[in-house]
Amino acid sequence: MRSALRGLESRNAERVARHLVVAGTVGDEDPELALAHARAARDRASRIAVVREAVGVTAYHAGDYAEASRELRAYRRMSGDEGYRAVLADCERALGRAEVALRLVREALAERPDPAETVELQLVEAGARQDLGEAPAARLVLEGALGGRPTPAGVDLTDESTLRLATAYADLLAATDDPLADDWRAAVLAASPEDDDVAFGEEELPEAVDEPEEPTDTDTGAPDIGDVVGDDELDFDADVEREVAELLGEVDPPQGGAAH
Repeated sequence: MRSALRGLESRNAERVARHLVVAGTVGDEDPELALAHARAARDRASRIAVVREAVGVTAYHAGDYAEASRELRAYRRMSGDEGYRAVLADCERALGRAEVALRLVREALAERPDPAETVELQLVEAGARQDLGEAPAARLVLEGALGGRPTPAGVDLTDESTLRLATAYADLLAATDDPLADDWRAAVLAASPEDDDVAFGEEELPEAVDEPEEPTDTDTGAPDIGDVVGDDELDFDADVEREVAELLGEVDPPQGGAAH
């Protein structure tokens, strides 16, 4: 990300970086705030592919599937990265276009993606089939992904991808009142990690007060994210927070149209 931002003016690069750091840090606890920060970064660096990627991923987790699709498609055009095909298909499904989702899944599977992406695509396909009322077809998709005629004891639920497929299969069985649903749900519950509550990014953020640093001239290069360099830096942080407050509609934008 730092490398991608080097083409920006140093102060703007730092501002964009700060927005992206906050977006990545608060995404689990406050998806809307995370999305506002990602959008603020895009307002300042819309021609940088990784910024569009960040907006797309954040929008997806915030449930804004139309924006997620637009931004991830823009990222794909700019970068050539095809890694979000399952997410794009899932966005179409969330927007009520299950047939489009299935077409995207078929096109992606035809290119023989790696095993991890294949699982993601199969999960989207099964979900889209259910949306269309095609529960038997959805069941065939999941059973095929689990090896054909699966049993809870016959699959490796310690594998994360297999566990996700088994979870979807258990939910499908329950939705169709299949008597095997209880056995699958019990196996999935037994195999699930006891504590899956992970706080992303918080442990990696530096404590600025632990090791005071010499003041840095932000006009000559962007300092490390999180450094404190005096009153001007505090004003800089306040500017960043004010931008986000405007995006969230918490304050009125300044008269005259301040440049963002």
